[in-house]
Amino acid sequence: MNKSSFFIVGQHAVMEALKNPKRKVLRVFLTEESKKNIHRKNPNTNVLEDVKVYFKSKKELDKYTSKEQLMHNGYVAEIEHLDQPDLKNFIKNKNNLTFVCLDEVSDPRNIGALIRSAASFEIDGLIIKERHFPKESKLMYKSASGCMEHVNIFQVSNINSTLKNLREKNFWVYGFDPRGQKNFTDIKWEGNNILLFGSEGFGMREHTGKYADFFVKINISKEIESLNISNSAAIVFHHLSYIKKKS
Repeated sequence: MNKSSFFIVGQHAVMEALKNPKRKVLRVFLTEESKKNIHRKNPNTNVLEDVKVYFKSKKELDKYTSKEQLMHNGYVAEIEHLDQPDLKNFIKNKNNLTFVCLDEVSDPRNIGALIRSAASFEIDGLIIKERHFPKESKLMYKSASGCMEHVNIFQVSNINSTLKNLREKNFWVYGFDPRGQKNFTDIKWEGNNILLFGSEGFGMREHTGKYADFFVKINISKEIESLNISNSAAIVFHHLSYIKKKS
């Protein structure tokens, strides 16, 4: 049974999809220059070997991005969804895991940027409500800059029940909130942890907050109300990565 397909655009998104053996790439639309660039950047592997390649002008490729007003840079691909990783199986016999969980976050640009940071700092996975995940968004793939291929994304039907189940399996849940009592850098960050972020507009839902073991904050200037969620996440991911490498 074939999976549904969709289009992605941009050099990094398309190139990383081509390099991912788990990703089925059905068709690629390239300019002559972008094809040459793919071969230049992959001199030892023909990533286009089993893919249908169509050559187009930049203007012809514009039709794939005009609605979203995105730059395609000469790269468009039709791909299938990756197989969904199973959270229950993933955590078996593993320790010192770090997941990020998004509550009511749905903006494709923010999610894509956050995924890029998660891949950069080796976060073990992203937990997000299936209904809020823009899984076929060209903007999300472009913002992730190829990192959609490098992060475990767990789409769940219910965030609260997922947090409850993970807490029962020895995960600590840290809710990030400006009203948190402790700065997140004061935490030891040992064992299995979940970094829980709420939406930019409304923050964390009260009911979801009940599943947090602790509320922590990022200390910023008192003159500034808040940080963009993807910026906040990048700061936290970098700190945790630094701690893990020191230990």
